[in-house]
Amino acid sequence: MMVRLVAFLALTLAGCANSPSDVDHAVAQAVEPSLRAAAAAAEANHDYKGATQHLNTLYQRRSDDKGIGVALARNLRYGSQPQTAADIMQGQLSHFPGDPELLIELGKDYLAADRALALKTLEQAKAVAPERWEVHATMAVALDTLGRSDEAFVAYGRALELSPDNPMVLNNLGLSQALAGRLNEALATLARAADLPTATAQIRQNLALLLALKGDFVQAEKLTRNDLPPALARSNIEVMRAIAAAAKQP
Repeated sequence: MMVRLVAFLALTLAGCANSPSDVDHAVAQAVEPSLRAAAAAAEANHDYKGATQHLNTLYQRRSDDKGIGVALARNLRYGSQPQTAADIMQGQLSHFPGDPELLIELGKDYLAADRALALKTLEQAKAVAPERWEVHATMAVALDTLGRSDEAFVAYGRALELSPDNPMVLNNLGLSQALAGRLNEALATLARAADLPTATAQIRQNLALLLALKGDFVQAEKLTRNDLPPALARSNIEVMRAIAAAAKQP
């Protein structure tokens, strides 16, 4: 019986050896979930270089996988390589013409690299996916960078209609209102965002900065100290006081 078993295993292994592509495929299928998980964990920890490395390994084998392509472009953008991210999205769009998810990511990539191209790309995304809140939210930021605040406010409003109480949209709207000199509106918007369960520390720190500009240092310092370690909190409070003092200069 043992001889027969050994012979069977030998034949099986010989068959595998004659099909290296099958072995490679099986190994790739086994490793892929681990690479995806490692990339997601790296991105969550803001290790965009590490996430990019994992995703690039996947992308070399699965360049036709839209999800991998978008994740790779996003982490390249986060890692200050927006043009490389845009190139990947352009390649993906050759496989999936007019895909809204790809157009949205390409718009974000261009927003970090080329503002004019960003708006053009987002207009294309809006044409094929007018009900995607992210299209309008990203377009609002693009319009803000071009100094077209009135149009930006309309886009923010549409994004909030599609995704009410979205903390990211409210945060960007509040900052846009502040830049337009509408400080009281900005404070109300950011306070609304900061009260949401999904609000981030960055949103609360943006609110703290606006409170400092308004002259409410007690509440600004409270928000800062609640989120940040003592040394960093002290540093940020000093910066906020300096910005507030500079804003009062004629």
